[in-house]
Amino acid sequence: MSSLRQLVDAWNTLSRQVQDNIELLELAEEEGDEETQALVAAETDTLENEVNRREFQLALSGPHDKGDAVLSIHAGAGGTEAQDWAEMLLRMYTRWAERKGYEVEITDLTPGEEAGIKSVTMTVRGPYAYGHLKAEKGVHRLVRISPFDASARRHTSFALVEVMPLIEDDIEININPNDLRIDVYKSAGAGGQHVQKNATAVRIVHLPTGIVVQCQNERSQHQNKEMAMRILRARLYALELEKREQELARLKGKHVEAGWGNQIRSYVLQPYQMVKDLRTGYETGNVQAVLDGEIDPFIEAYLKAQVGEENTA
Repeated sequence: MSSLRQLVDAWNTLSRQVQDNIELLELAEEEGDEETQALVAAETDTLENEVNRREFQLALSGPHDKGDAVLSIHAGAGGTEAQDWAEMLLRMYTRWAERKGYEVEITDLTPGEEAGIKSVTMTVRGPYAYGHLKAEKGVHRLVRISPFDASARRHTSFALVEVMPLIEDDIEININPNDLRIDVYKSAGAGGQHVQKNATAVRIVHLPTGIVVQCQNERSQHQNKEMAMRILRARLYALELEKREQELARLKGKHVEAGWGNQIRSYVLQPYQMVKDLRTGYETGNVQAVLDGEIDPFIEAYLKAQVGEENTA
């Protein structure tokens, strides 16, 4: 509650400061006070920077955004050319992570036959690693004069970037006794002297999920209950794993081919130099800087656009 109150108060303060500046500017214009107008202009720049900073913070408020990330790169069709492009992207993300002070560990790499890589998977560990890298998910397109083409023709290559949160296997199953309905009954058994006279069999119903487990093989009610609880805990654990897999599948998104029509960003080296994000329209002519890891402007533009879409919705 305290954290949320601080967040709301900060936005309310910004809103009041904006309104105060508007009123002050109107008075200054009426009186021809150029000095006050200059002060308002300077204050407006400060407020704009603060709003931009806070808008970007809103874009990093997802349930997994604060954590680490798993990033995979897959070369598209095109053989050596595409595999070289995949390796260039690996270098770009590694350089970016180093700039952020993140730790990078390559967990799987398949090299190309002649050059480059066919695929690579790496973990990126650091504050908000997933929150930033989720903006990079999609197909990346490169246009350049191929260094592998003796005729020096222009080639187009594609690579698919996949990003998922790194979720540790830390599932804890805490069962609330109030969520259980426990029934005891006589175990089924042979007749005669072996007829079960005491209610030792146990049936447990987990009310929130509807899972029913029962045990009647042990000698005592206590043993049957203990075994039934172990089975219930195992079934709840399996249920949580299934939910986690579904969540990861949702975060990963549907499979897309690394080819025409699916790209999120184009990197053009020839006949001109430009990197353009097709989702936001953000672009820069400093291609080398981008390939050296300066991709934060693209990430910020995308995340801010996502916040804007959510607010519109």
